[in-house]
Amino acid sequence: MESLTNPVICVGVMTHPGLPVTWALGVGVALLAVAVRAVFAPAPGGAHSLRVALPHLPGPRWGLTVIKALVAAVFLMVIVAGLWGSPLPERNLATTLTWTVWWTVVILSVFFLGSAWCAVCPWDTLAGWLVNRRFVGQGDDATRLHLKVPGFLRSVWPALGLFVGLTWLELGVGVTMDPAATALLALVMVVLAVSSLAVFERKAFCRYFCPVGRTIGFYAQLAPVALRPVDAEVCARCTSLECYHGTKSIAPCPTHLTMGRLTQNTYCTSCGNCATACPSGNVAWQGRSMAAEAGTGARPHWDEAWFMLGLLALTSFHGVTMMSWWESSVQTLGRMIGDSGRFLVTFSFGLAVSMAVPVAAYAVAVAVTQRLVATNAAGVPSARKAVSYRKRFSALAFAVLPVAFAYHLSHNLIHLSHDTGTLVGTLGNPLGVGSLPLTRIEHHLLALHPLLPEAVLSALQAGLMVWGFWLAARILHQRGRELVGWRRLPMLVFLGGMTAFNVWLLTHDMVMRT
Repeated sequence: MESLTNPVICVGVMTHPGLPVTWALGVGVALLAVAVRAVFAPAPGGAHSLRVALPHLPGPRWGLTVIKALVAAVFLMVIVAGLWGSPLPERNLATTLTWTVWWTVVILSVFFLGSAWCAVCPWDTLAGWLVNRRFVGQGDDATRLHLKVPGFLRSVWPALGLFVGLTWLELGVGVTMDPAATALLALVMVVLAVSSLAVFERKAFCRYFCPVGRTIGFYAQLAPVALRPVDAEVCARCTSLECYHGTKSIAPCPTHLTMGRLTQNTYCTSCGNCATACPSGNVAWQGRSMAAEAGTGARPHWDEAWFMLGLLALTSFHGVTMMSWWESSVQTLGRMIGDSGRFLVTFSFGLAVSMAVPVAAYAVAVAVTQRLVATNAAGVPSARKAVSYRKRFSALAFAVLPVAFAYHLSHNLIHLSHDTGTLVGTLGNPLGVGSLPLTRIEHHLLALHPLLPEAVLSALQAGLMVWGFWLAARILHQRGRELVGWRRLPMLVFLGGMTAFNVWLLTHDMVMRT
C-alpha cells in the first residue's frame, strides 16, 4: 500500500502514485449502473433546461482592461525568464508556470467560468496593443487590411492542426522541459495572433486558428454559465444589432456572433462587447444545465466533430506518454526501425496511432448505430426518414466532450497537486539565477507534500470520471432521440470503453514532470 501514498522510484525516475484500485473498482461499478440506466431510460421529451439569471457581468470595462494588463505582464515575465533564465525547467518560471499551473487552471476555469480565459488572453491582448496601437477601444483602421478569411480556412481544421502540432512539440520534442523553447513557442503564438489581426477582419485567430481558444470553446459547451439574452423577445425586435456591429466606442463581436441567435459557447470569447454595446442592457450571464448546450443547443458540424474527437484522443495520449514504460517502448521500437536521436519518427507514429484508434472506434460505433436505427426489432428496414452517416457522426460527437473533459481535468490535477512544489521558489527567483538541479531527496520531499492530499485527489478523480460518463450518457440521450433501448448500446460501449481506459491510465504511476 506504500505506493499508493508515496512517490515511487521506477527505472531511475520519480513517479506519481496512481489512483488506488479500490477507487477504480468503485468507478467501474458506477459506470455500469449509469450505462444500465441509460439503456432503459425512455425516449427524451421536449427540449428543456435549467436557466437562471445571474448578475449583469462583466463589470466596468476598465476592470477588464486592468486584468488583461496584469495577465500580459505575467506573460512577458515568462518570456524573459524563458529566454534569459536558467535552463533548468524546475527552476525557471517559464516552464513551471506555463505547463504545470496555467494549463491546469485554464481548463479548471472552464468548469466554472466557461470561456472567460479568452477575455484576458495575453496573446490577443498583445496583438491588440501592437496592431491597434492603443490600450483600450477600437484601433485605427489604417493599421489593418480587414481581409475576409479564405473559405478553406473558415473552420476549426487549422486549430486542430495546430493542436496536434503543439502536442507533438510538447511531448515529442520536449518543449515542456525547455524554458527557452517554451518562451519561443509563446512568441510564435503572439506572432500568429498579430499577423491574423493585421490581415484579416475582426479576430480570425481567435475564431479559427487558436488551439487553446478552440479547446476552451468546446469545453465551454459544458460550462454552467454563458452570456445570453435576458429576454429573447428584445433581441427578436432589435434591428441595429450592436452586439454584432459594435458602436463608435465598442468593437464589434470579434468572432462574428449575433446574441439573438447564439446557441453555443464554442466561439464566444467572453469579451463582454455585446453586453456593453447592447442599448437595452439585454445581455447577461445566465446559469444553465451542463448538458443544455452539448445536448440540444449546439448545431452539429463536421469539422467540429473531428475537433471534439481530437480532444478525446489527445487528452488520453498525454496520459499514455506519462506511463513509466512509454519512453522505453518508443526507444525499443525506434531502434527496430532504424530511428535515432530523439526518436521523433517513432513518437510521431505513436501519436498517429493513438489518435486513429479512438476515432476509428467511434466511427464503427456510429456505423453500428446507423445500422440499428435503420431496422426495427424484427430486422425489417425502418420506415422513418434516414439520417445520413455524416450527420449522425457529427451529432453524436458531442457525447465525447465530457469524457475528454473529465479525464483532462483528472490528469491535470495530478500535475497541479504534485508538480507545483517548486513554484514558490521560482516566483521568488523567476529566472532561476544561481539555481542547481533538484536532488533526489528534494524530489522525494516535494512528492511527499502534494498540494492535495492523496485521498482528496483520488476522490476528485473518481468523481470526475463518473460525472463525465454520466453527462456523456445524458448528452447521447438528447442527441440520439431515435436511439431507444438497445440502440444506444454501441455508443454507450464506446463511451464507457474510453472512460474505462482513462481510469486505467489513472491507476498507473505517472512519471513526474519536474
